[in-house]
This record gives sequence, structure tokens and C-alpha cells, in this order.
Amino acid sequence: MSAPMSLSAGGSLYERIGPQALKALVDRFYSLVAADPDLAPIFPSDLGHTADKQLAFLTGFLGGPPLYHQRYGHPRLRARHLPFPITPELAQAWLRCMKAALQQTPEISPDDARELYAALSRVAIHMVNTPAAGSA
Repeated sequence: MSAPMSLSAGGSLYERIGPQALKALVDRFYSLVAADPDLAPIFPSDLGHTADKQLAFLTGFLGGPPLYHQRYGHPRLRARHLPFPITPELAQAWLRCMKAALQQTPEISPDDARELYAALSRVAIHMVNTPAAGSA
């Protein structure tokens, strides 16, 4: 799940969004995560390092420089998240925060926001490693 987004006539999604808008998105996203009653407890209280890692990942994932690979190695997203019980409900909470952050980031066009949200929806589903609450 670390392949860059496909190129379109307008270039990579990273080129279309740009590094400043991507940073603004990540900052907004983690402010929402910090306030979310479902997500805040599973994240560290200081989200600075987590936000930096997310920005590095998204930069490469969207077709920009491979910052995450350079700093941390291969993302191995699912393996890195296995220590955390990620239920379908938590994946949906994560996506709600991302959708809200995208809506609060006017520097990202609606079309680019939809494309990014669709890609991250696939990633979020892939990250689920624990049955839904109340499942047997």
C-alpha cells in the first residue's frame, strides 16, 4: 500500500495538491484525531512525531519524494499497525476525521480531495486487524 498515486494529465496527486496543502491537511487531521473520543486514546498525547511520519508517508504515497522510505524504511503499514487493535469502527472514525480535514482544507480541490479520500479509504480497510466490537 505504498505505491504512488497514478499520474493524470495534471501530474501526480502530490504535484496537484502541493506540499503546503498536504501539510495543512495533516495538521488539521491530527487536531481532529486529538479531539475524537474513539481515536485519541489510541494515539500518543503528543502527535507531532506521528504527524511528521504521516506527512512523510503521504508525500511518497501521492507521488512525491519517498520521504518515509528514506527516513524509516518500507512503510509496511499493516505490520506496523498490528500492535494496535484496529476495528472497522476505528477505521471509520479515522476516515471521518480525514474527510472532515479534507473539507477544512480549501487549498485541496474537491476533485483531488475525492481522489485522496478514495485511496485512503482502501488503505483504512486494509489496516483493520480486529473484528468489530461485539463480534464473536
